Amino acid sequence: MLTERYAKDELARHLLPLDEFHPYPTADDRAAWEGLPAALRKADTAAAEARLGMEWPSLPATVFMQFRRDGNRSNFEELGFERRSALNDLVIGECQEAEGRFVDDIINGLWCTCEESFWGVPAHSDSSRFPGTPLPDTADRIIDLFAGETAGLLAWTCYLLRTRLDAVHPVICDRIQREMQERIIGPYLARDDYWWMGLETDAHGRSLRSMNNWTPWCVSNCLTAVLLMEPDRERRLAAVLKALRSLDRFLEVYHSDGGCDEGPSYWGRAGASMFDCLNLLWQATGGLVDVWDEPLIQNMGRYIYRVHIAGDWFVNFADCPARVGIPAHLVYLYGRRIGDDGLVAMGAGFHREQSAAGRHLGRAAGLLRRLPATFATAQVDALSLGYPYVRDVWMEGLQVMTAREREGSAEGLFLAAKGGHNAESHNHNDVGQFIVYHDGQPVLVDAGVERYTAKTFSPQRYEIWTMQSAYHNLPTIGGLQQVPGHTRAAAGTHYEMDDSVARLRLDIAPAYPQEARLSRWNRTCELRRGGQAAVLVRDCFELAQAIPVTLSLMTPREPTLEGDGTLRLRGDTDVIVTYDADALEAAVESIDIADERLQPAWGGRLYRVLLKSRGPVDSGDWELRVEAG
Repeated sequence: MLTERYAKDELARHLLPLDEFHPYPTADDRAAWEGLPAALRKADTAAAEARLGMEWPSLPATVFMQFRRDGNRSNFEELGFERRSALNDLVIGECQEAEGRFVDDIINGLWCTCEESFWGVPAHSDSSRFPGTPLPDTADRIIDLFAGETAGLLAWTCYLLRTRLDAVHPVICDRIQREMQERIIGPYLARDDYWWMGLETDAHGRSLRSMNNWTPWCVSNCLTAVLLMEPDRERRLAAVLKALRSLDRFLEVYHSDGGCDEGPSYWGRAGASMFDCLNLLWQATGGLVDVWDEPLIQNMGRYIYRVHIAGDWFVNFADCPARVGIPAHLVYLYGRRIGDDGLVAMGAGFHREQSAAGRHLGRAAGLLRRLPATFATAQVDALSLGYPYVRDVWMEGLQVMTAREREGSAEGLFLAAKGGHNAESHNHNDVGQFIVYHDGQPVLVDAGVERYTAKTFSPQRYEIWTMQSAYHNLPTIGGLQQVPGHTRAAAGTHYEMDDSVARLRLDIAPAYPQEARLSRWNRTCELRRGGQAAVLVRDCFELAQAIPVTLSLMTPREPTLEGDGTLRLRGDTDVIVTYDADALEAAVESIDIADERLQPAWGGRLYRVLLKSRGPVDSGDWELRVEAG
């Protein structure tokens, strides 16, 4: 898409030189900063004041080594991310106030960051010289997600505050310039072997690795570093051309529906990071790079409201929490760029809720997002729009459907179901998974993912319970669960919808191992609308031999077994699940939740309802009915 549209000579004519690239007001532009909403300026200044005189966290080598020693990646990440967050707050605070109160603390943050051996995180610290090293190899510069994020933070700091930093001493920005060239800009221009670039190809020109959110996320920060710190025109152009090639590789893995197989939380670093890249390129070329009218780019933005349930609840297939903090201003700006009222409304709705809760999500992001969020706040404040609440969605590429009782409302039943395959990015073994909500609250759910460890992205990934089909709303056949792989995919997928029903049919048998002896497992998930609204899940199956079969149902609501094929799930409004008691007997397991990534959605407990066949079976035609009590 991008390399086809924009030739080198045309880009060379339009790419702004370093001294003409002014995407946002610097701290010296007092009219722009002082014209921001008073509440925002006050909140930003207070956040910076909380950092005054802080002791910057130490980053011991032994804590870095924990990832290789015992699998813990979080202890080091929390220390490093705290440094980045503090510097972010101090820089914006100085831009808002411009009295010099925060400059010394900013210098402390810049200096200790420049002294770090690696700007990334232990889980991404690979080395071609020392494979598996527990410490970063400073002779092999790796650009990972967070090395890029750090580079972006330092580049924006110099851009915004250069005159104030130079007034203390020019050596500060000079050092940042040299560190940036050595760690980011130089390696980015010289190397094609970072996997996320997608530039290593086979004999047919196909990328050797499938791209995911790493590509636009890393590219957005490498572009930031180059556009804000690289004075050489040829090197600036070379970086832009390389970025276009990588972004095209990323777009190649997307289906035309724009669906993100990594889930809505990773959309924030997939489709949303694509927006970051395109916005930077649009700014840096004076509007030349403009693909906002491309259907794929538009659908990548719309994905985020197509998987929205209600409030901060989202359809959370793959490594995604059920509750997602959406970058409200970015969603709003994406909607403005592509002319989509639904995205604009969603961004405004989330901004309103986040502001009421005292949260400003731009603060949690890097300056690449915080700056546009800051200067769009007044526009978003002026809107009073809500969520689009789309009634029916079918993303054929992902094989994901969503359906709600009525357009424009979170009231009533909501169903989402998926086909797909078991080798998606951030995959769970979950072909045929479905979730149900009622009045915007969870009923039958996808647990999500625990805090990442070394095991999460290793050959032992599917030893983790949240990744297993037995802990999704799926069958287990003779003790056998689904297995990973591209060929472990739904077959015969068929979707249909009208005003009275939305329905997905698929055969999930290929997702199971041969030992399960499955001839077919046809699952139908449907939402019936109208006076007797209900979700129905029907499983028709045939096995080559009679074996026990169990259906799992995951719920955060305390289940009550009423003995007659009725399961009551307690809530503000009870929800009733009915099943064939002649064929199935029910049992309930309680799963204690201590993980900090799962607790925000589920508190301290989830329940697993096990509907077990009353003996070995070689076929069945079972139906679950879910409706409000």
